[in-house]
Amino acid sequence: MATKDEISIFMAAAFPRSQFIIVEAGSKSATVRRPVTPDDLRPGDTVSGPTMMALADTALYVAIHATLGITPHAVTSSLNINFLRRPASGQALLAQCKLLRVGRTLVVGEVAMYSEGSDDPVAHVVGTYAIPPSRAAAD
Repeated sequence: MATKDEISIFMAAAFPRSQFIIVEAGSKSATVRRPVTPDDLRPGDTVSGPTMMALADTALYVAIHATLGITPHAVTSSLNINFLRRPASGQALLAQCKLLRVGRTLVVGEVAMYSEGSDDPVAHVVGTYAIPPSRAAAD
């Protein structure tokens, strides 16, 4: 397992331009926050799908680090997003991830995404990460 601080240090080095903030990171879970800027909006003043997908993917990656330790070569093998409602363009997004299965070679998780301050989810995401063979062999 890696701590929130250890993951934050790793993520800042690996993704120096990232705007994601790790709110919580624990065994099989993570909450990640991302401010929404004008650059994240598409026509109609709604948050773009790629912005939301990147947030969900990051939440999964953080939860994996919190569960398995820093695993830099873990890669997304599938990501399915259901957009449920329009996020608030003036509010940060919160992604709450729960890992459903942590196997030797694959990790499956789900992410519920919210506009900050709202209880209604704006997206539901299911993703799978492939764990590198060197990490799987160590387990």
